[in-house]
Amino acid sequence: MDWLSHILNINWLAVLLAFASSMLIGFLWYMPAVFGRKWMEAIARTEKELKALDGGAAIWVPMMLAAAMSSILLAVLAGALGLDTPLTAGLFGFVAAVVFRAGGHVIHNGFAGRAATVTLIDSGHDIVALTVAGAIIGALP
Repeated sequence: MDWLSHILNINWLAVLLAFASSMLIGFLWYMPAVFGRKWMEAIARTEKELKALDGGAAIWVPMMLAAAMSSILLAVLAGALGLDTPLTAGLFGFVAAVVFRAGGHVIHNGFAGRAATVTLIDSGHDIVALTVAGAIIGALP
């Protein structure tokens, strides 16, 4: 568990900025003018239906928690691996996103029979968000 000891040495400003970048990228990525309209078509939902989901603002809490945990773990692993440049940590974020996040979308969406468009849009978001988060963490080791 030596890698876990790096949590004491991470740059919390870098984690906060990485988290904020992930949220901003998600906001922009899923705007109707970017990929939001295509994504809504692929999941067969309208903007009105999505806004009417039960839970209101509370549905954001788990998503924000997941994004925060991703940034924290990325910082811990980057520290443990000595990834202290934007390029190396960004590349690590890219690889982690392709393998774990996009791979997860492929598996879960495949079994659920969801449109490939959903997998591509969601995977693209995760790849960009984790790559940028990694670059930020690497820039502020």
